Amino acid sequence: MRTDHDTGATTGRRKQPDQEMTTGQAAQAGLKHVADLTGNETVGIVSVEPSDQGWVIGVETVEERRVPSSTDVLALYTADIDLDGGLLSYRRVRRYSRGHGDDGTTS
Repeated sequence: MRTDHDTGATTGRRKQPDQEMTTGQAAQAGLKHVADLTGNETVGIVSVEPSDQGWVIGVETVEERRVPSSTDVLALYTADIDLDGGLLSYRRVRRYSRGHGDDGTTS
């Protein structure tokens, strides 16, 4: 527990308003938001970038399971997270077959 020096009150483990999220916390928040909203299985976090409002997190998900699994359809989502871990927006950026994700071009 910490003590607020201005009021003398104990603040427990609550985050102070001026304390920013770590990169890892932002990434986990983005992953959770995308999983919750899409219902898709997440494969992992593929990018984390700071933004003016917080963070932009890239999350890869499984859109469609297929047999064999090498033909699964994956998707890349980006989630805009504020400094408190709240979701500002998210969008699916692209869909692709497993193994054909990064061809070196931008979309």
